[in-house]
This record gives sequence, C-alpha cells and structure tokens, in this order.
Amino acid sequence: MRVITLANGQTVEVECLSCAITSGLIEPDGGIIIETEYFHAHQDVAYPIEGLVILASKRHIKSLDELIKEERAEYIEVLTSIKKAQREILGIEYVYYFYNEDTSHHFHTWMVPRYEWMYKFGRSVESVRPVLLHARHKENTEENRKKVMETIHKLRKSLIY
Repeated sequence: MRVITLANGQTVEVECLSCAITSGLIEPDGGIIIETEYFHAHQDVAYPIEGLVILASKRHIKSLDELIKEERAEYIEVLTSIKKAQREILGIEYVYYFYNEDTSHHFHTWMVPRYEWMYKFGRSVESVRPVLLHARHKENTEENRKKVMETIHKLRKSLIY
C-alpha cells in the first residue's frame, strides 16, 4: 500500500492509484473528463494545472505493447480528441506527453500542457518536474483549484462521444 497526497490535501492509501480511480473507488477532483470502453481520463489529482490530463487504461497493465488491438485504436482516438479539445477549447498550443513503464500505477499517459509561466523552468523534459512541484506548492490555491474545475467541465463538455 502507498500513501498518496492529492492536490486538495487529502491523503489516500491504495495499492494502485490508477486502479482506484478507474474503478471509481477514488473520484478525482472534478470527476471524470471522459470514459470509454478501455480508458479513463481525468485531471491529474496531484497537480493543480489547468488541462493536465491523465489518460489511463482501465486494465492493470504496465506497457504500451500490452494493449490489445482495440485498445491501441481507442487510445490514439481518445488521446487525439483530448489534445484537440486542449487546443480548441483551452487554447493550449503545446503539450508534453509522458508515459513510463516502471511506475507504481498502471499504464497511463500524462498530457502536460505548456503555459507561458512554465518556461522560466526551461523548455525541455527536465523542466517538467520543477513545473509540477511549483504547481503543487505555489499554485495550490482555492482560486486556482476553481479554474482547474472550470477547465475540467469545459473539457468534459467538449469530449462527449
């Protein structure tokens, strides 16, 4: 079991945060952005950044090569739909995509939007951790959390399949 602190300050003890979220045991702040047969997308529960989306497999797998054919097709479709909404609805031009196989969670992709304020931390993959930590510790205000919730609502509304 792992103890994880969410952006709202709540701590949860779970074996796999992804399983807890995709099964409905834990509801991320703002809820689900989109749910399909094979995937679940939600705001990252640890970092209050508008449009920071986690796209997680419902199956407990670790690697991209474990996706079955139908999951691979749906993954690309949902990923591109979210990116399109980030651009058209939120005005997010650039996104960093991350997925790692040695995670304690299961297969998921982080869609980290790039905002102007983030460039003071750099423009490479190495800048992402300082950005996330800054968001967690400096941007975790009631006002910012409200903006994140509004963003979740906008994305959800635009991604109805």
